Amino acid sequence: MATAVHQGKAPAGTSLRRLVLVGAPNVGKSALFGGLTGIYAVVSNYPGTSVEVTRGRVTVGDRQVEVLDTPGMYGMLSVTEEERVARRVAVGGESQTIIHVVDAGHLERGLPLTLQLLSLGCPLVVACNLLDEARAVRRAPNLSLLSERLGVPVIGTVATTGEGVSEVMEAALAAGPPRDGWALPEPFRALVLRLADGNARLAPELALAGDEESEEQVRSHAPERWAECSAERDRRWGGAASFAVAVATARRRMALALLDGAVPAGALDSASSADGRLLDRLVLSPWTGFVLVGLVLYFGFYKFVGTFAAGTAVDWIDRVLFGLYITPAVDAVARTVIPWTVLRDLVTGPYGLITLGVRYAVAIVLPIVSAFFLVFALLEDSGYLPRLALLMDRALKRVGLSGRAVIPLVLGFGCNTMATLVTRTLETKRERVIATLLLALAIPCSAQLGVVLGILSAWPGAVVVWALVLVLVFLAVGRLAALFLPGEPPSFYLELPRLRMPKASNVLRKTGARVRWYFAEILPLFLLASVLLWAGDLTGVLSRATALLVPLVRLIGLPAGTAPAFLYGFFRRDFGAAGLYELAKQGLLTPASLTTAAVTITLFVPCIAQFLVMRKERGLKVALAVLVAATTIAFAVGGLVGWMLRTLGGWT
Repeated sequence: MATAVHQGKAPAGTSLRRLVLVGAPNVGKSALFGGLTGIYAVVSNYPGTSVEVTRGRVTVGDRQVEVLDTPGMYGMLSVTEEERVARRVAVGGESQTIIHVVDAGHLERGLPLTLQLLSLGCPLVVACNLLDEARAVRRAPNLSLLSERLGVPVIGTVATTGEGVSEVMEAALAAGPPRDGWALPEPFRALVLRLADGNARLAPELALAGDEESEEQVRSHAPERWAECSAERDRRWGGAASFAVAVATARRRMALALLDGAVPAGALDSASSADGRLLDRLVLSPWTGFVLVGLVLYFGFYKFVGTFAAGTAVDWIDRVLFGLYITPAVDAVARTVIPWTVLRDLVTGPYGLITLGVRYAVAIVLPIVSAFFLVFALLEDSGYLPRLALLMDRALKRVGLSGRAVIPLVLGFGCNTMATLVTRTLETKRERVIATLLLALAIPCSAQLGVVLGILSAWPGAVVVWALVLVLVFLAVGRLAALFLPGEPPSFYLELPRLRMPKASNVLRKTGARVRWYFAEILPLFLLASVLLWAGDLTGVLSRATALLVPLVRLIGLPAGTAPAFLYGFFRRDFGAAGLYELAKQGLLTPASLTTAAVTITLFVPCIAQFLVMRKERGLKVALAVLVAATTIAFAVGGLVGWMLRTLGGWT
């Protein structure tokens, strides 16, 4: 579990109260978590980012309160790994209060899960979040009436502004066990009670609905009763799947009955405004949706990230800030206080901590990463990313993935290491392996993407060739992996949040949090890479390793001077791309060789951090196979591209 900063230890003699945030994706759990604890967690407008559980601790009066933010889930009958994690946390504590976060404007979607949570018998508070949006479309519910009907506190909140957050904390600390009555309707209730020894518990219901984990638990506890009840289920409903559908339908009816008179008349039928429906049609239609994707890629990533951030911003920081001020000043100080040339080179030499490590991280990587995360935050805050997933579902199925894989694939353009972790949200092992392979091979991280776009921006044709090659490799490798890896084709479901205007404060806060996290991770690695390169240069290991790469780079038509850039790529993909940036600035690469180098280094081996995560998530065998495949494909495709470009006029 990912653990947030704890605010001290519980004083002696005080008890620790545990609050668990549960709810579907896109309802603002992470924002409410931040409001309750004062700890900011990245708020995402799409499912799949909160794979692990985030913890925070806060003192309220003389009480220590631990708050857990769980991954998004639509129901307790779990389908994905993130839903299974959330369910385990929800059912795993005896002395805890569950805070079910729901969308105040779409209560008919959230209340069926509320009814399931009531069957746990532990204290429950319902937080109706996004209340400001519900008010704007005149769909705000009658919270007191809904609370009376459910028998638990129902609090209206706007987590991003803090409205209702303190009331949720007060209600959660004072909440007691809910009254019985909403657990399960007949005729399902009697069958479940027979398996639960007279107590309506969730595990028997989930077991009858086909959940393997719950079935194993119930079967081992009462094998004879399980045989009788499962046989009756099969006779009456035709099997676990039909039973699950019947129970879900019954709970949906119960939710609608609860909301009768508690929401404005006609609100449940008007899911969105006419403008919202028109925007949805434009975004989701293949005719207009892919045009919009092209515009986002061109203006958001190529122009803003590639041209402005990787070009204008990087050039000013590198040439002016470092070239005229920082590097000369540090060099002067180093010459004064460090008399030994060897140690002075560690600071300001060709592979120095300042001249290479800090300069690459701050002058080249930081502006690009910041620009990418800003664009990414705008897209996710608007609700566009889930629609992109739906739009891409059919195409991704051709490479053995579903639209849900858009989430880790798009995250890969920010950080492949983080995206590889998020692949665990995919439903099958086959999908997770395919997504891991494609992330390592054909998805450049934000820093690498920005540097490559900055290098190629002077030749628009080179950008087109580079992008086209990546797309073709992505499709070809994905298709081959889908054909040879065993497993069933993936299924896909997704609840779309409303399209909304991004909030500047939320976008900036998310961007800042991600940049701080990324920079905290990347700077030590760049400094470590500088030390290793300095030591390798000093001992001659670097020259020997570079010499081994020289025949490979010459084989694909590149000058020997590009070999160190590929060596840097072993430390970080963006580190290698930054090395090419230096060669491009010196005018040592023609358009053909520059495009060849960009293609090859983009497809080249994953960085050390990504490799370690691959080993952790997929195992050493898969990680090594991906490493070998990426290296082979990179030089084979790079060589082919170089040969084709050199035979064409205008590329030399």
